[in-house]
Amino acid sequence: MVRVAEEWFAVCGGCELSLLDIGEPLLDVLPHLEIVHMPVLMDHKLLGQCGDGKKLEIPEADLGIITGGIRNEENRELALEMRKKCKIIVALGTCACFGGIPALANLSTTEEMMEQIYSKEKGTEKSDSPSDKSLPKMLDRVYAVDEMIKVDIHLPGCPPTPTHIAELLGAVLEGKSFALPERSVCDTCPTIREKQSTGGPIKRSLQNAQFTPGRYDNMRCLNEQGLFCLGPVTKAGCNRILGADPSEEIPRCIKAYMPCRGCFGPIRQGSNPTADMMGSLSYIGRDPKEIVDRVATINRFIGSGRLRPQDK
Repeated sequence: MVRVAEEWFAVCGGCELSLLDIGEPLLDVLPHLEIVHMPVLMDHKLLGQCGDGKKLEIPEADLGIITGGIRNEENRELALEMRKKCKIIVALGTCACFGGIPALANLSTTEEMMEQIYSKEKGTEKSDSPSDKSLPKMLDRVYAVDEMIKVDIHLPGCPPTPTHIAELLGAVLEGKSFALPERSVCDTCPTIREKQSTGGPIKRSLQNAQFTPGRYDNMRCLNEQGLFCLGPVTKAGCNRILGADPSEEIPRCIKAYMPCRGCFGPIRQGSNPTADMMGSLSYIGRDPKEIVDRVATINRFIGSGRLRPQDK
C-alpha cells in the first residue's frame, strides 16, 4: 500500500481533473493507494482536528504530489512540510514545474500587481490592498516548486495527460523510476521542414495555417509559414495515449493545425528556452524582434517561474 499526500498552490485545478480523467485504469490503481492528505478531495485539518495546532502539519506519506507554483508563505510552509513528510515528491503540471501562467505576474513586482488589481483595474471600484494579517503573506514572486524544495519527479503539462499520470502511479507502485524523454515537439511533429521561411512577417497564432484538412504529412512547418510555434523548445508528450505507439502521437496543437503554445514546458531542466527559441527562428530566417510581447509570449509556460520584473 502506497500512502499519498497531495497539495495545490497557485494553480487552476486542471491537474487534479487530469487525475480523474485517467478513467477506468484508475480503478486498478486505487486499491493500492491510501490517500492521507488531499485538500481537493478530503478535509484534512492542517492545524489539528480542533484547530489548536501551532504549525501546519500533514501525515507521513510515500508519495507527495504538488500542483501549482509557490506564491505565498503558506504555500512555502506546506511545500517544506511535504518534503519533510514524503519520501518522493512529484511536481505535477507546468505550474509546479516551471511557474506556468500564474508566474507571468513575475513580470511585475508584487506592489505593482496589487496596485493594478485594487486601484487601476477598469470596471473595479478602487480600494486599498488587503492588509488583513490573517491572510498568508505573498512572496516577492511565484516560485517553481524545485526552487524551494528538492523535487524527485517532474511531470509537466497544462494539464498533464492522464496517461502520463497513470504511468507515473504505476511506476511508483512497482518501485521503478519515471521520467519523460527529453524530446521536443518538433521531434514528434509530422510537418514538412525545409529549414527556411516562406517570407513575410511573423503572424499572430490566431491566423490560419495553410493545410489540407485530414492530413499532416503535407503541411509545411508552422514556423516556416510565419506562425509563431514553440515546438522547437517545448517537451513532447502532450498527446500521449495509453497503449498507443509514441511514434504515432501527433502533438495536440499540431493535430488541430495550430502552433504549439509551449504547455509542456522546456525540454529539460535548466535550459534557456527563450534564447533557444530566438536561435531557432533566426536559423530559418525569421526576426525574433517581430514577436509582439515576446518575453511574455515565449514564457507563457516555459520558464516563467524564473522571470523577474527586469526581464520585461
